[in-house]
Amino acid sequence: MKRWIGVGLALLLAGAVVVAIVLGGGGDGDGGGGTKDLATVRGVIGSEKKPFFDDPQVQAAFAKHGLRVEVDTAGSRQIATSVDLGKYDFAFPSSVPAAEKIKQDRKASQTFSPFYSPMAIATFEPIADVLTKAGVVRDSGSGYQVLDVKKYLDLVAKGTRWDALPGNTAYPARKRVLLTTTDVRTSNSAAMYLAITSYVANGDDVVNSSAQTAKVAQTISPLFLDQGYSESSSEAPFEDYLAMGAGKTPMVVIYEAQYASHLFAGDGAIRPDMRLIYPSPTVLSKHTLVPFNDRAAEVGRLLQEDPEFARLETRYGFRTADPKVFADLVASSKAGIPGGLVDVVEPPTYEHLERLISTIEQRYLASAKPSS
Repeated sequence: MKRWIGVGLALLLAGAVVVAIVLGGGGDGDGGGGTKDLATVRGVIGSEKKPFFDDPQVQAAFAKHGLRVEVDTAGSRQIATSVDLGKYDFAFPSSVPAAEKIKQDRKASQTFSPFYSPMAIATFEPIADVLTKAGVVRDSGSGYQVLDVKKYLDLVAKGTRWDALPGNTAYPARKRVLLTTTDVRTSNSAAMYLAITSYVANGDDVVNSSAQTAKVAQTISPLFLDQGYSESSSEAPFEDYLAMGAGKTPMVVIYEAQYASHLFAGDGAIRPDMRLIYPSPTVLSKHTLVPFNDRAAEVGRLLQEDPEFARLETRYGFRTADPKVFADLVASSKAGIPGGLVDVVEPPTYEHLERLISTIEQRYLASAKPSS
């Protein structure tokens, strides 16, 4: 009898182990997390969002909803024009114009804009002081500084160099006063800078005709061509700013979120002499997801509507539909970032923005040809 009782207990124990393995997912080779059952959704995104999607907490939040989200990166213009979108379930460029082009081309029925970021300028206190004396930078009256884009364009038109600015002993560099950007032919952050400068060069109005494009291009092309080599990704020039200082990158056009994410993290990357100022006017880079199927639409819905994702997005410096989430993080981290911006303009439509970029691209090609 004892022998049969022992056999019965052994069988019960074995059965319990099998049930535990099945319920725990330990038999599917995924380390017991059950991730083999997650639906994989693939997307192509702007590079500035890659750290967010790579965050284990973000991945875990998607997993709660049965999703594994995998992403590749490309410039927003590339996503809209040259990337093979047939390999992906969604596209997530960093601007509405690019997203609208993708939506039309792919005949998508909806888009999601879960977060946005104003365009800003990362610089240093001595640089801001020099430009304040030159009348280009001023106080907004709301706790942050702004760069007057019209006065800045006047400096560029004259070919002004840093060492020619009156009273400039802090940064007497023998190079032109120019904002560093990414390559406007590939990157959205440069395209948003183009939207700002074209608005001002067009008499404070959005470019909306071929005639305006041709006229404005005369003024704004040097902003890009005179920089020399430009990086294709928005992360690269910002990393140079953080690592190499004013000698390499005195002023760089960035997404506010890039700077804010380091302040919120308190990781020491933003040093005491660094400053974030805002172009006046500025534009909002509205990160817009275009889904190509129902699973991708669920990704967009979660990013836009789920409070957990809103908190995670704000940690990376993005502003969401709920301004209080961002404001609370600014207050708790004591980050010197404005709660809101007033001097904001709209970018041109995709067609007119593309025409501006193509005009500048032609000038790039013309300048690269050897003289005969």
